[in-house]
Amino acid sequence: MTTTVVLCGGKGTRAYPHTVDVPKPLLHVDGRPVLEHVLDIYSDQGFSSFVLAAGYRCEMIVEFADTLAPAIDVTVRDTGLDTNTAGRILKCRDDLGDVFLATYADGLGDVNVRDLLAFHRSHDGAATVTTVPLPSQYGTLEIDDQGRVRRFREKPRLPEHRINAGFFVFDQRAFDHWHGEDLEREVLPALAAAGELYAFHHDGFWKSMDTYKESLDLTEMCRPGPPPWLPQRATPPPTR
Repeated sequence: MTTTVVLCGGKGTRAYPHTVDVPKPLLHVDGRPVLEHVLDIYSDQGFSSFVLAAGYRCEMIVEFADTLAPAIDVTVRDTGLDTNTAGRILKCRDDLGDVFLATYADGLGDVNVRDLLAFHRSHDGAATVTTVPLPSQYGTLEIDDQGRVRRFREKPRLPEHRINAGFFVFDQRAFDHWHGEDLEREVLPALAAAGELYAFHHDGFWKSMDTYKESLDLTEMCRPGPPPWLPQRATPPPTR
């Protein structure tokens, strides 16, 4: 069984003041914690073993885990209040197999996890990161050779620039290059420099929930039907 470690220990300062009393992974999207939506992405595809790398308000993450269905195998690890992303994964190392998945507790996407895992196993690197086109925070203008504005594009995705969307796969030997506390600024660049990091391209839906407003935006996306990060689900998730 392939285990997924979920990074859910940060203080969620960008969602302040809504994270004063509640950790960001437990902020609601469509009436349920965003963390539960993240777990759904994996468990709906048959990956139901999780380690929650908790920290800030760890006791609330434990309480949340106790509400999950018995079919979901969840271990909560208190990885410290101020530990950074790479340090949290390292502290969960003994709970993880030879190959394991990792993700953030606030990124939602219709990533095909089986395809991601198959891609990882097809190359000789120790790590795979899922990438998505950069979503522009600004609208752009399309201008012809004479300088005439042809049209406006409202916050387009920029496929020529790709960003880290989470949804990682790691071999245990990735820990040979695990230097530093920050996954994004230290560990991933070290793996890339060693030739051990590969990119899995995802061009479907993806959105992170960095702020409280984005939790409202994601909730609104659920109004027409199934959440766009679970496109194959025809019925609402079971109550847990």
